[in-house]
Amino acid sequence: MIVSCVFLYIIQKFMKINVTYNNETFTVDLDHPHDISIPLIPGNDAPNCFWAPLFEASPVVAGDWIGDVNQGGGVNFKNVRINPHGNGTHTECVGHISKEEVTINSVLKNFHFISQLISVYPEKLDNGDKVITRSQIIDVLENEAPEALIIRTLPNGDDKMRRVYSGSNPAYIHHEAIELICELGVKHLLIDLPSVDREEDEGKLLSHKAFWDYPAKIDKEKTITELIYVDNVIPDGIYLLNLQIVSFELDASPSKPVIYRINKSDR
Repeated sequence: MIVSCVFLYIIQKFMKINVTYNNETFTVDLDHPHDISIPLIPGNDAPNCFWAPLFEASPVVAGDWIGDVNQGGGVNFKNVRINPHGNGTHTECVGHISKEEVTINSVLKNFHFISQLISVYPEKLDNGDKVITRSQIIDVLENEAPEALIIRTLPNGDDKMRRVYSGSNPAYIHHEAIELICELGVKHLLIDLPSVDREEDEGKLLSHKAFWDYPAKIDKEKTITELIYVDNVIPDGIYLLNLQIVSFELDASPSKPVIYRINKSDR
């Protein structure tokens, strides 16, 4: 037991890795993750958008047997109903808009990326829309971005973790801002909004199409993650992103993005 405890202590003490970014070496402390996903909670205590059915979890019933310990079952054994795009944090690929069948499980083969977290107040247009514009992205990024970009919109209340977006015309990203993001080399975009596009846009999907350069080119390497929540205690800056998904052979999957702050190494 003493040997095991000492071994565990050594592992915990050295849970740090070095990464290289822009020809500099940085240290990542894996003991201090920031989970920026929103938990999937059955019922009304989670975000919902595009009039999707609520996330549900119900016990399996087979004759006199029920998969719920509190109702007399030996184990908890539940069915779930989920719409990845409407029920919480999710990651999607070009298969979301393409006629060609492309699945998130076939697209996302690497799961760690250098990322940058930025905070932006969407601009209000004359028609009342709230939009993240190209000029805002230029001002914040100054023509440089890592492989993954995380956008936190302001104001940033924790009601985002349970907000009903359906019919509210939430903020979105202008397709010209998306074009710039792509020009800067971003392959993985994460936002705390239901969509990069306007809620009702007559099916144009300009920002989705701009991000994946569709239909001119089917980019099978890029992903968009929507409905994240980045707590205000997490400062803007550079992070190591671990983007976790379920192995769904669908265009999208519930996901769990986790970020780790990186610091300049003394080595």
